Amino acid sequence: MKYSLKFRIWHWLNAAVVLGLLGTVFLRKTFLSWRTNSEILMNKLSSMGTEITEAQAKVLAKAVRASMWDWHIILGYALAFLIIYRVYLYFKDDSTKEPFWTLSFHQKSVKSLYFVVYATLLFMSISGFIIYFHEVLGLSTDAAHDIKDIHELVFNIIMIFVPVHIAGVVIAENSGEDGIISRMIHGKG
Repeated sequence: MKYSLKFRIWHWLNAAVVLGLLGTVFLRKTFLSWRTNSEILMNKLSSMGTEITEAQAKVLAKAVRASMWDWHIILGYALAFLIIYRVYLYFKDDSTKEPFWTLSFHQKSVKSLYFVVYATLLFMSISGFIIYFHEVLGLSTDAAHDIKDIHELVFNIIMIFVPVHIAGVVIAENSGEDGIISRMIHGKG
């Protein structure tokens, strides 16, 4: 299979955006965790002779990571655009289409997995927009929080897919599908 330039550009932009989103989540859950950083702030300020409450420390810790979280939102917009563009490519770019019935069982499995990933990315985009615009949409904070919990749970599919995808490409490259990586980089196998 030969991939068109449009598809290859989409693929690498999508990869960068998804990795950027994963990076912001990773930072939020680790180095920029408000729980950890609020405690650090309270302890450091206390050792310097300044006492603050847990609530104040929480506000400061969240302020430290606010600009990073802005990037999550910007990348979310980019992901939504890329999903729309992927739908466009599905209908307009024949380079990624082969009749499903002509594929091997393995190829059908891979295509099905991609469908699940695309559906997951679509859900993540829609739920992210709902969380971000919940007030405009007339949703309560509690409803937005419930959607956020599902958003974070479904996110695990993407976290699993990324290393599986990379491993699968490396395995395919070394076991019969020579040139899969070069075809995705410059279109030639």
